[in-house]
Amino acid sequence: MADADSPHGREATPRELAERACDHDAVTDAFVAKSFTDLLVVVDLAPDERTVPAELVDLFESHGCLGANEVYDRESEDRSSAGGYDGGDRHQFVDTETRGEHQSYVVE
Repeated sequence: MADADSPHGREATPRELAERACDHDAVTDAFVAKSFTDLLVVVDLAPDERTVPAELVDLFESHGCLGANEVYDRESEDRSSAGGYDGGDRHQFVDTETRGEHQSYVVE
């Protein structure tokens, strides 16, 4: 994983986690997205999958990315589900190492 002192800093870690997730058979797509203040690893599962494989959850958690439902204290069946997407389920993991450090700007 990326070194926090590297040119890309911590932001490279979620990208690398998404790339690794894409290699898993249960995953159709994974990418990094930005909320107003956080970086998210978004994972789209194959239509026959409902939960993110435990080994991926363990990998994400070991690098400070926790299920968005857990981080944002949202009621849900699991820690990361964000609902259905394109015939499968979408899950979100928040980079807790940089949580709140990102800012989106509104231009008036």
